[in-house]
Amino acid sequence: MKWPTVQIDTLDGIKDTIAPLIVSASRATDIPAFHWGWLLHRLSEGYCVWVNPFNNKKQYVSFENTKAVVFWSKNPAPMLERLDELNQLGFCYYFQFTLNDYENEQFEPNVPPLQERIETFKRLSEQVGKERVIWRFDPILLTDKLTCDDVLSKIRHIGDRLVSYTQKMVISFADINVYPRVRHHLQSLSTTCREPTTSEMLLIAEQIVKAAKGWQMEVSSCCETIPLEQIGIEHNRCVDPDLLLRLSDDHELIHFLTGSLSAKGLFDKPTLDYNVLKDKGQRKQCGCVWSKDIGQYSTCPHHCVYCYANRSNQAVEKNRADFSLTSESIVDIRCH
Repeated sequence: MKWPTVQIDTLDGIKDTIAPLIVSASRATDIPAFHWGWLLHRLSEGYCVWVNPFNNKKQYVSFENTKAVVFWSKNPAPMLERLDELNQLGFCYYFQFTLNDYENEQFEPNVPPLQERIETFKRLSEQVGKERVIWRFDPILLTDKLTCDDVLSKIRHIGDRLVSYTQKMVISFADINVYPRVRHHLQSLSTTCREPTTSEMLLIAEQIVKAAKGWQMEVSSCCETIPLEQIGIEHNRCVDPDLLLRLSDDHELIHFLTGSLSAKGLFDKPTLDYNVLKDKGQRKQCGCVWSKDIGQYSTCPHHCVYCYANRSNQAVEKNRADFSLTSESIVDIRCH
């Protein structure tokens, strides 16, 4: 997929920029928690700069054609008082809200307390609608002390409190061996973290499905190779064309997703070619459609022990220096 290009006036002069229809904000860092002021400023300026983490090359990203934004966060509380500013910009948007309970294990050392995050989830849902706030328990991992029953107890505790505030739950199981940096970091901890075995995954998934029926929530899995469809868990599309079509009436977005410029009819169900729409830049099992992620690695101070996007805690701290809201790219984390 090649997004159309436009020319814009940047701090470095006139530049050719990509102009994506769908923006992801972001798999690489928690923009709602730590970069919300930066994002609002860049949206008002009409563009941002993304720095490739593998070769450090700049890519200019224009928001001129952007119709939808997918937010990923563990703490979107900083957004709650400024959602009107986002709404005025006219984008279609929704949230992938990761709400785990690893407080005792200290796997997510800098997220707010669990009850505070649950209340944030509720407030966000009340403001934007429960169809726009998807609950993720991601990833599911075990230790020598954290058993399947323990994880299920944590999930049920949260799910019981989100019954009226979301329609969907997304789960994933830890992929420790996929990321060498994550594996080495977890091996350095005093607690032995591990991926669930196949039988443990099935056990946990079956119990989640049972609980979700009581909550009346749909359950999907993210980037899993294990076939869970047999127990009622479909593969998820986190950047989800079906949800975007339900939320948006924008003709350009509809045309991008369906190939048709016609407005949605009351009884119409557009036909989507998921193979064509699939973002080939993501993992094979990922079902997301094409989007442009604007986040930067090593800029998230949640310091989650399983994070693949932070090279080290020291790298994150180093990026704190010399930040201002005029910055075109996320080069550090002092945004509010």
